[in-house]
Amino acid sequence: MNTPVLTFFNNKGGVGKTSLVYHLAWMFSLLDKRVVTIDLDPQANLTAAFLNDDEIETMWEGQGPGSTIYQCVKPLIEVADIETPVLKRISENLYLMPGDVALSSYEDMLSSAWLESMGEKPYRPMRILSAFWQVMGMAAAENSIDIILVDIGPNLGAINRSALLATDYVAIPLGADLFSLQGLSNLGPTLKSWRSQWGRRLDNWQTPKFDLPHGYMRPMGYLCQQYGARLDRPVKAYDKWLQRIPDVYRGDVMGEEIVQGMKQENDPHCLATIKHYRSLVPMAQEHCKPIFELTSADGAIGSHANAVQGAKKDFEQLAVKIAKKMAMPICSS
Repeated sequence: MNTPVLTFFNNKGGVGKTSLVYHLAWMFSLLDKRVVTIDLDPQANLTAAFLNDDEIETMWEGQGPGSTIYQCVKPLIEVADIETPVLKRISENLYLMPGDVALSSYEDMLSSAWLESMGEKPYRPMRILSAFWQVMGMAAAENSIDIILVDIGPNLGAINRSALLATDYVAIPLGADLFSLQGLSNLGPTLKSWRSQWGRRLDNWQTPKFDLPHGYMRPMGYLCQQYGARLDRPVKAYDKWLQRIPDVYRGDVMGEEIVQGMKQENDPHCLATIKHYRSLVPMAQEHCKPIFELTSADGAIGSHANAVQGAKKDFEQLAVKIAKKMAMPICSS
């Protein structure tokens, strides 16, 4: 598969990961790129961002082959093979591979397959471990996709390991707090270990009968949430953690020399600072659209209208920056 796969991941939750995937997917589609979003978080929050409750209930109650990511890989549990994905078309250029709370039941099978994949009969275990990547490849080929964006849950479990094996690039959203920093510190060695262990499995794959992902997991950079000042927590408390991010990212994720005095706002590894957009967020959720697509009919008037235009500019700049890092041609306004 030649379509680039970008996964947003931090094993610390609450850092705006799903919102980033949602808004970037829309922005890439508006920039004339054909996009598939893959919801690999068993909580299915990305699916809930794209579809209303009635649509999700109907989809889950009447599940057919390939209708969700779990329905695509479920046949492997029953000794069959991967189902072709049936994508939800959100717009002309944007597709969703819906998530499913039942995906959590696939975790144990992935854990067992990870151990069995180094045995004398690795065919089926490797098929199981690469299933997410196989589904992505089918979706990309069927719809001439330019980029695949993946949302995964905040943990270091077997589902996320297989999701990251399918990933070319990893972007890491962060908050200005100790827990995000610790998550970042844990993530670097984990990616390195998974990359190395997958390499050994590829070396053990003597008679390939189907393609496998390379497991690149290249760190693309990090994104910082703009903190909201609170009376009980001075700005200095946030800034303390924020300014430690460049050193931790360089040392623990990139394995590079630490640059003394490097601040987050000057760090080339920082993809963007993500603003709060405050009251635009519930407004956009109410109207089931990205914040930069809100109109006066939705209530985005006065200062809200200016904020909408600012959000559009911010996400367009971020999309162009990401495309450049992936060497993907893109035309911005």
